[in-house]
Amino acid sequence: MSEKKTLKVKLVRSPIGCKASHRATVAGLGLRRMNSESVLEDTPAVRGMVNKVSYLVKVL
Repeated sequence: MSEKKTLKVKLVRSPIGCKASHRATVAGLGLRRMNSESVLEDTPAVRGMVNKVSYLVKVL
């Protein structure tokens, strides 16, 4: 059985002052406040969300 690939994403910049859709994307990734981390399944949808807000997050 193969393991599920995961991404660990950390919010490194505040979404205050960003577009509403970018704030919603950050919330959709499960990130609430600065330096919060979320472990997500590595899917094309999640990668697209990370790419959209790449200036706010860091992939660990």
